[in-house]
Amino acid sequence: MTGKNILISGAGLAGPALAYWLTRTGHRVTVVERAPALREGGQAVDFRGEAHLTMLRRMGILEEIRRWRTDPASLEVIDGTGAVKLTLPASFTGGDVEIARGDLSRLLHDLTKDSAEYVFGDSIAALHESADAVDVTFDSGTKGRYDLVIGADGLHSNVRGLAFGPEERYVRPSGHYVALFNAPSDLDRSVLYSEPGRGLLADEENVLCVFAAPPLDYHHRDVERQKELVAAAFQGMGWRAHELLDKLGGPGAFYFDTIGMVHMDAYTKGRVALIGDAGYGATMGGMGAGMSLISAYVLAGELAQAGGDHVQAFAAYETAIRPYAKACQRLAGNAGAFFAPRTARGIRVRNAAHKLLTTKLFIGYLNKLTTKAANAIKLKDYAL
Repeated sequence: MTGKNILISGAGLAGPALAYWLTRTGHRVTVVERAPALREGGQAVDFRGEAHLTMLRRMGILEEIRRWRTDPASLEVIDGTGAVKLTLPASFTGGDVEIARGDLSRLLHDLTKDSAEYVFGDSIAALHESADAVDVTFDSGTKGRYDLVIGADGLHSNVRGLAFGPEERYVRPSGHYVALFNAPSDLDRSVLYSEPGRGLLADEENVLCVFAAPPLDYHHRDVERQKELVAAAFQGMGWRAHELLDKLGGPGAFYFDTIGMVHMDAYTKGRVALIGDAGYGATMGGMGAGMSLISAYVLAGELAQAGGDHVQAFAAYETAIRPYAKACQRLAGNAGAFFAPRTARGIRVRNAAHKLLTTKLFIGYLNKLTTKAANAIKLKDYAL
């Protein structure tokens, strides 16, 4: 197989994972990332079930992840007085192994920085596909010609917008929004407090806010406007919300987005393919880290099996990954409603259902539910 010149957009998790497999199989890889450097921080990500663990073993990083692992805690669901209504076990929140997203990103970058070229602080401005290549113009004004272009650039994928069309065609909002920010506190555990239409998850370092709202007017890079929206949504909330939200304007990292889900009829078009969140992701709850690494392995494996014939490989990749993507999205569809049920009755129903699931009689069923989506693929051994 003659190695191809491949451009990957996105240096989060899926992009470096794909770069790892592609360079192992003889391809020349460039990874372009809009951010000026690797994105540090963020919530912990977890891996659960045999498919995820098999993937990590094949990459040779399972033991390294275990060395860097965080210590997932149980999640206490509380009422407005702070009284615990139920406790969700650590296996529910942290899977088999959990690691800070920033640490995993750094690990994957270190694994590939000597074999792939990384370009930070730039992005793809235009794509022009011909019969035998894709001509790319970057925001910086530089140009390049590539055999294939892969979008591994998340829910708001730039590559998807350029190659497939506007985001509104593919990203379906759930009616909930999420924000995450740094807010050190005296909490020594993870707690979730919900009122109708809004929920707040807090621990000793961070606060995760989820709230229901009609479509909001904001620009995805206007952080101050986003913080204003969060502050307004949680104004007057009980428990310790006011104290924690006072730290919203602090200097730490801040993340805000609609809770949405990507739905596409095809993940490939010509010489362009999408992996991970760019093609079938969800803002939260969709096994995003595991799905990113698995989709990278499958795409690289199918390219290897097809001898570099991207038409054959892309078709096989779509067939292999679509059922898995759908299974992960079914799980993600309940994320907003879990954190922020829209009614008081919805909160009571959620609490009652999960309290039942955490009893000795049903705890095994709960654990099976959390790994069912993660295991919804039988990984081929591509012998990469």
